[in-house]
Amino acid sequence: MKENILLSFQSILNHRLRSLLTMLGIIIGIASIITIVSTIKGTNEQIKSNLIGSGNNVVTVSLSSVEGYYDPEYSEIPNNVRICTEKDRKELLSLSGVKDAALYLQRTWSEGVFFRNNSFSGKVVGADINYLSVYGYRLDKGRGFISEDFTARRKVVIVESTVVASLFEGEDPIGQTLEIKGEPFTVVGIVSPGNETKLKIETPEDYYMYNQNSSGTLFVPIDCWPVLYRYDEPPMVAIKSASTDTMTVAGTNAANALNKNLVTGENYKYTAVDIQEQASQIQEFTSSTNRQLIWIAGISLLVGGIGVMNIMLVSVTERTREIGLKKAIGAKKKRILLQFLTEAGVLTFLGGLIGVLAGIGFSFLLSGLIGTPTAISFPACLIAVVFSIVIGVVFGLIPAVKASNLNPIDALRRD
Repeated sequence: MKENILLSFQSILNHRLRSLLTMLGIIIGIASIITIVSTIKGTNEQIKSNLIGSGNNVVTVSLSSVEGYYDPEYSEIPNNVRICTEKDRKELLSLSGVKDAALYLQRTWSEGVFFRNNSFSGKVVGADINYLSVYGYRLDKGRGFISEDFTARRKVVIVESTVVASLFEGEDPIGQTLEIKGEPFTVVGIVSPGNETKLKIETPEDYYMYNQNSSGTLFVPIDCWPVLYRYDEPPMVAIKSASTDTMTVAGTNAANALNKNLVTGENYKYTAVDIQEQASQIQEFTSSTNRQLIWIAGISLLVGGIGVMNIMLVSVTERTREIGLKKAIGAKKKRILLQFLTEAGVLTFLGGLIGVLAGIGFSFLLSGLIGTPTAISFPACLIAVVFSIVIGVVFGLIPAVKASNLNPIDALRRD
């Protein structure tokens, strides 16, 4: 086998241009497939990162109406609904897939927030002591919430870093007083998201989603929420799962546990926002579309395989006397067959290897030029090289069989 491989490389080097042109179909096909696969993987990773908690693995469980839409910002508080408490939160921690949990209330668009003459229209969250850690916020300055903030119902607020520029105009907010719904709140800390993700804006819908919370977020103790908004508002639950893959299980288990203790005379229940399922559907749509492109790119591999067969047939014709001489001195059909199969395999192996490198390079080039997300799949690269060798063996079989079946006397007579 080693001798056959060396002979194959020698033959390829003796006919460099012809070998390169023969490999071109394999190179283009493999490079196209690697580029598409890398784009699929990169897109799926971006979808997972953008939609599934930006790496926080957090799923929201909230009260919903089984008959229609329910939003605590605009809907009436349902009657006879037991409010989730710290005891419920601790019970959720024992569920499968649940790593941590937090209770919170929120207003996506909150008006009536002022600092001197500057107003704020952004998100206000009534958070418990676990909220910031569950969502992976990073403390930039000051302090986070402490237990006394809740037990004493202190009017303190923690601001997101983007609020510093928009509301405080760059001034140090620590110790400053914010007016929220006519109530004074003292700024005690500044936080930033621990996993910030830059979303790609291509449509008006993307712009709307991206700019929903562009003004930033204010965090107040959940015990102070009734002072600002409403009493007995059912809190939402942020469930942090052990991993991205267990988000659906963790959210479903938490919703089921809360529903068991739900006391209501109306049609309400807790449901988990299954972002993973939404992301999976988008990923599947993207993958199914790109699989069609892979099949199209596979056509060039078929063309490349035909090119390999053609050049190997030419090679057999050129080396007829060599084959006849080898047979005359005792070479068996199996040895001749293996020699030409090895040459075809080596030829397509080199084509596949070059194609993989070209595909990786082209993937990063596209990513740099037009921002296409990319992630190299090394198993796909390995499979591509192996597949190229298989193409060489399959399409090189007919020329190899033809060479092995040559009559030595006829072969030596041929000019």
